[in-house]
Amino acid sequence: MIVTSQTNNVLGSTSGRWRVWSLSDGYIEMPADLLRDPQDNPVPQAALAGALRLSVNCFALAGPGVDGVLIDSGGGGWAPTVGRLEQAMAEAKIDPASITVLALTHAHQDHVHGLLTPDGRVLFPNLKAIVISEAAVGSFFVYAHLAQFRPLLKPVQNGDQVGERLRAVALPGHAAGHTGYHVRHGRGPFPILRGHRSCAGLAVRQSRVQLGL
Repeated sequence: MIVTSQTNNVLGSTSGRWRVWSLSDGYIEMPADLLRDPQDNPVPQAALAGALRLSVNCFALAGPGVDGVLIDSGGGGWAPTVGRLEQAMAEAKIDPASITVLALTHAHQDHVHGLLTPDGRVLFPNLKAIVISEAAVGSFFVYAHLAQFRPLLKPVQNGDQVGERLRAVALPGHAAGHTGYHVRHGRGPFPILRGHRSCAGLAVRQSRVQLGL
């Protein structure tokens, strides 16, 4: 991928005929001792770090057969350190009204609450579909303040096509229905867009924390 632009909250890049924007919604901090290794054991060195700061990112896509797609919506008004997506989209010159499909990696607060801005406005007025793993639908329904978006839910399973060149990929382990999205662009490997970047070989244990990744 070739980086084409960068601001405080946006990293724009291209790969072939595809354009991808990484949009910062802010960050969250968690106790570092929640880190687990691949065998789900505590990581002794983590306690020395105190707090773990995790960036909250969303991804906008544009390419052949796929346009107006956003991966995750950030945290909205859930926490004071998130809810910057609208600002990031302005920096990227992306109109929120152009987003018609929201593809969720999972249904934790920092990925779905951004459907509403911190002051309670609907951020994507022309949204037509919210792609979500079948296993994550129940988690979405927990948020009563997002009830107006339930009719837009489009449940998918591993391997389902989201768009002409966009496919859902199951990434089990972190949250119910955790899903990434693979772009097929015909020019070699393309990253699976999956929300937070992970520490190599480590993960935050879902059962120990409510805010998650």
